[in-house]
Formats: sequence, C-alpha cells, structure tokens
Amino acid sequence: MTGLTTHVLDTASGRPAEGLVIDLYRIDGDHREQLLTVTTNADGRIDGGPILSGETSVIGIFELVFHAGDYLRSRGVALTEPAFLDVIPIRFGMSDVSAHYHVPLLISPYGYSTYRGS
Repeated sequence: MTGLTTHVLDTASGRPAEGLVIDLYRIDGDHREQLLTVTTNADGRIDGGPILSGETSVIGIFELVFHAGDYLRSRGVALTEPAFLDVIPIRFGMSDVSAHYHVPLLISPYGYSTYRGS
C-alpha cells in the first residue's frame, strides 16, 4: 500500500475513536490549503482506503488536524474549559510518493502520542 493513512485509538476507554473528525491540509510556505475532512469509522480508521494515494499523493508538507475535544465531549468525557487538548495538529513531511505513510494517534483527555506507523 502507498499513500497516507491514519488510525485513532482512545486510550482512556481502550477503544477505537469512532466519529472523530480529521482535517487534512497541504502546507506550502505560509499557505495552508485544506484538502479534505474525514471522520473515523467504528475501527478508528477512515473508510475507502488511503486518505491520499495515486495522483493525490505528492511530495510535500502536510498536516492532519484531529478534533479530539469534540470527540471526547461526544463520548461524555468532562473536559476543563478550555480543554487541555482540543484540536491536535500533526505536521509531517512526505518525501517518497511510492511509500506508505501511516500517522496513528493515541488520545486521552490529557495526553496524546503519534509515530510513523506501518
């Protein structure tokens, strides 16, 4: 598989983060172009395969913006106001269009982690 995928896990509940909204941006200098908005499925993944693939998979800087606060509130989690973590941006580079870039996110109300997965 090539392109860009993601997977979101709610570590506080021990489950996939179903219904979490993610925006994808391409970054070009000071310009930030929104490419799409997707929502995670019951497995915490995006339906329909990679977010970027084929012609849409290009070398460059991208940003996934995870709307974690909205997701946590929708699950009944009581967050502080303002929430400690609300919107989580992850900016990364794609340098090889023939490679697979997997950017998973592990979230809880007070922490998150990510890495380049496989």
